[in-house]
Amino acid sequence: MKTLIIAEKPDMGRTIAAVMEPRAKNNRTYLEGEKYIVTWAIGHLLGLAEPDAYDAKYKRWNIQDLPIIPEQFKIVPNPKTKDQLKMIGELAKRCNAIVNACDAGREGQYIFALIQQQLKLRQPVKRLWISDLTAESIATGFERLRDASEFEFLTQAARARSEADWLIGMNASRAFTTRHNTLLSVGRVQTPVLALIHDREKEIEAFQSQTFYDVWAEFKQDQIKYKGAWQGDRLTKPDEAEGIAAAVRGKEGKITKYDTKQTKEYPFKLYDLTLLQREANAKYGYSAKKTLDVAQALYERHKVISYPRTNSNYVTEQNIDGMHKALRMLGTGPYAELVQQANPNLVHKQNKSVCNPSRVEDHHAILPTLKRPGTLSKEEQNVYDLVIRRFLSHFFPPAEYKMHTVMTQVDKHLFKTNIKELLSLGWKVVLSKADQDKGKKSKTSKKEDEEETDEWTDKKFEIDAGRPVDCVRAEMKEKATQPPKSYTEGTLLKAMESAGKQMENEELREVMKDAGLGTPATRAATIERLKKVGYIEMKGKKILITDKGKMAINLIRHAGVDLLASPEMTGQWERRLHQISKGEAAQEKFMDNVKRFTLSIIDKVRQQPPAPANAFGEEARSNRSGGKTNARGVGTSGRATTAKGRDHTASGGGSSAGSAALKQASAPISRSSTTKAVRSSSDGQSDASVSQRQALGSCPCSNCGGSIIEGRKGYGCSHFKQGCGFVIWKEYAGKQITETMLKSLLAKGQTQLLSFKRKDGSTVKARIVLDVPGTGQLSVREDA
Repeated sequence: MKTLIIAEKPDMGRTIAAVMEPRAKNNRTYLEGEKYIVTWAIGHLLGLAEPDAYDAKYKRWNIQDLPIIPEQFKIVPNPKTKDQLKMIGELAKRCNAIVNACDAGREGQYIFALIQQQLKLRQPVKRLWISDLTAESIATGFERLRDASEFEFLTQAARARSEADWLIGMNASRAFTTRHNTLLSVGRVQTPVLALIHDREKEIEAFQSQTFYDVWAEFKQDQIKYKGAWQGDRLTKPDEAEGIAAAVRGKEGKITKYDTKQTKEYPFKLYDLTLLQREANAKYGYSAKKTLDVAQALYERHKVISYPRTNSNYVTEQNIDGMHKALRMLGTGPYAELVQQANPNLVHKQNKSVCNPSRVEDHHAILPTLKRPGTLSKEEQNVYDLVIRRFLSHFFPPAEYKMHTVMTQVDKHLFKTNIKELLSLGWKVVLSKADQDKGKKSKTSKKEDEEETDEWTDKKFEIDAGRPVDCVRAEMKEKATQPPKSYTEGTLLKAMESAGKQMENEELREVMKDAGLGTPATRAATIERLKKVGYIEMKGKKILITDKGKMAINLIRHAGVDLLASPEMTGQWERRLHQISKGEAAQEKFMDNVKRFTLSIIDKVRQQPPAPANAFGEEARSNRSGGKTNARGVGTSGRATTAKGRDHTASGGGSSAGSAALKQASAPISRSSTTKAVRSSSDGQSDASVSQRQALGSCPCSNCGGSIIEGRKGYGCSHFKQGCGFVIWKEYAGKQITETMLKSLLAKGQTQLLSFKRKDGSTVKARIVLDVPGTGQLSVREDA
């Protein structure tokens, strides 16, 4: 009898067949040769069943029917791919052995495990575990097939992940939705990620900018000029700062201290998926999902990079020879000039910044394969170029600098200068010219509250500390403290990797990887999920939270289930899943904890008062709980997202009714008039429901008597139904109008002093002024 090979996708199956059975007969859904039959899944062929598979009463959503905790989880075929599942079963009957050739990771393991369970496959199973799809790797992988029992713990972790997501998603989504009468999606990973975005936006809204002043002086000795920053307590009075500048301008100074030291800057780590996504977002503006899709195409279709869904930045000793071969392969083509300058001897088994087997678990860092790329799309070429240049950088020596620290005294005033003198570009020759220039610029930029220069120069810096210097120029510069920045997909990925902890230290971040939010393979899908359900929206690269997203987090926290929105605690759950995959923790104990937590969510939500009908901004509220369409629709909102980046319901099935309801609930509603800016919906709500919103001040319109309340895009009058058209939009002249600014406008007719940038890049101090109180018309007025 023959051996059945089950790959995860058709392309992978055909690639394996081309190596193992090059003369195999193509039967459309499988290929058959003399020794092997090669077939494939199409991603997830099976998934966990919907709640109504356990009891018909769950078709209608009722908080009294919660929690839903199956004694044993049922699996059901995906209706779209059930024929392929049937074919695998028929082929298995003709074989006496099976090779699991699904992706070498947690979800690939789970896909195969569900097929094995559903079809009751009893044949002995071997595991193909490879990191790229080149012919050489496939052939070597089949020579070194591993026993399936080695991956039992990984299968347990995959099951625990899927079942935990089902329990939290199905129960919490139904509880919050039925209690608050609005489609609310809640998830084990997506909710704490939303909490990160929510908390960052709250920080930005609450931030109060403060003006301060720096004093800079330029010194000259012979032909050398350098700048220094005044040292002392922060200056908050402009006349005081100008007085210091005037006191030193044109005077002679002396160097009181001069230190130098040699420093080296080593290449950045090889890419894991999250780091690659962050870089592609920063450089090209690609979303996390786009980068994942492109990297997957480079791996599966073009076969020019290794397995991209990795969380490792290192390789093993077995990869070193392959890295040298890849370097030689790149010696002809667009990277030939760089390869000629490269030193192969720098990449070896003792180089721990590259080769560190203890940091490699399922897969090594992303590497180029030995296959030359054919025709790539622009996006594919960009991502491939990132991988190649990062790979090549490790075949070059470190960049070398000489750091100069100069303390210059003029009269009683002290100035500090840091000069970074480039001695050797080293590995940075692999960067494009634009990236080299950007690197120089970033080295000179400092946080606004740091009072020292950090200049970059590729010219020799020489100064005689024993001779005087002349202060040829001195000036005061006005600055303002800056709020935290809104998340981009790149910075959010970084936060997810460390469960929201601010970790600049690379070693600490490495340790936290196992306790991040989701896995490298699921993070992109989580961000896409938040967009889809209407919790976040994009403004350029910025991620902004919607009113619905804000309300969802507030309801969860006010219900007393903070753990559900806690990035750190949810990260610890991910760590426990990682421990299960290594046999260091028990699946049963983890699931018991998840079940107990599910019970506590239901109990606390039951006690929570329903949210006002208009508390969710512009969200359409026609999908009320109780109807079949709504029940299936919110069932969709209780989805788990697979590590493959594909959405599927917790049952793996999904429904068109559910998708339609979700689409209707999360679709943006256009506003055609100012009064609609504060109206929650057109569902016939009374003025009483509008009045439940917090009053932020009295309407300035004469004889109106209404209150100003918050809408999604603006602040408007509660008497809009009586014809009051007053509205102040939330964004004006590039500024977000916060509640604090709004109250100042209503009470004083103007905001506090703000910083505005002119077209020429200079900064001006001005206020936003309420010009016409009756309409909310604003203008910007410079401070006299």
